[in-house]
Amino acid sequence: MNRSTQRLLANIVTFQAGWFACVLGAARGNSWFGPLLVLAIAAAWLLAAARPLTLASVMLLAGVVGWCWDSWVSLLGFIGYAPGPVPAPFAPLWILALWVLFATTLDVSLRWLRGKWWLAAWVGAVSGPLAYLGGARLGALQLLHPTQAMCAQALGFGLLLPALVALSRRCDA
Repeated sequence: MNRSTQRLLANIVTFQAGWFACVLGAARGNSWFGPLLVLAIAAAWLLAAARPLTLASVMLLAGVVGWCWDSWVSLLGFIGYAPGPVPAPFAPLWILALWVLFATTLDVSLRWLRGKWWLAAWVGAVSGPLAYLGGARLGALQLLHPTQAMCAQALGFGLLLPALVALSRRCDA
């Protein structure tokens, strides 16, 4: 297996491990566990990056933008999160961690979306809501208004994924 394939597989595995840690941790009342694992995963990707400061910038921007997006969807009353250290209607810290984790995929496992803006929008509009549906089914969040929540996430991810892919173009980690 060549280095590129190993990197791709590592990216997929670390993303899935971080996603499940955040979602299952939140569902089980251990919302701190996922963000700690994501911190370790993000640190590992930063250490391996050719341009770590650029990757850190992408992670930070994706985290802030994604957290604001999810806070807005929560403010609208479409999605509910368990009470935690971050007051409602703001999204919890594990959501912020998921957006940072998602940024680690932009230059690796989602790199193939570069230059394919319509495809990135479609992938985002389909996969984003499915991730939230999975999170709800695992007990990490509640879809208070499922149709509106799924439509909002489809719209948000349909816009955010192409924008983040474009941003990641500057980050060849």
